[in-house]
Amino acid sequence: MKIEVLSDVTDEVAAAFARLLPQLSRSAAPLSKAALAGIAGHEATTVLVARDATGIVGTLTLVMYPIPTGLRAHIDDVVVDSSARGQGVGEELTLAALRIATEAGARTVDLTSRPSREAANRLYQRLGFELRDSGVYRYSSK
Repeated sequence: MKIEVLSDVTDEVAAAFARLLPQLSRSAAPLSKAALAGIAGHEATTVLVARDATGIVGTLTLVMYPIPTGLRAHIDDVVVDSSARGQGVGEELTLAALRIATEAGARTVDLTSRPSREAANRLYQRLGFELRDSGVYRYSSK
């Protein structure tokens, strides 16, 4: 398996996201190649893709931005194709994101995961993430 930073949004990449996004969220709208390119090219985001012999089997987005207390790093939208789960794809993606964030100067990396994603939560804990005593709030303009 190979983990790559997404730099060029090809037809293969667009097709992979079209297949993977619904596995992450039923409410996520499909993304155009231009939208994907905008995300991948944004200065605050690093989109990682995992490839095996069959093609792209997973993705993760690392978001980093400076705030007064330091460099904030957050892992978002981790998804591994259902056909590749249990093969270490999520672990490799997460470890790559942690290396990138650490090399950039982030002292901590946050992520959120729904309790129903039991395997993902076990992975994150095994990799050293600790559950924080914090409320997560969301405002929706819809």
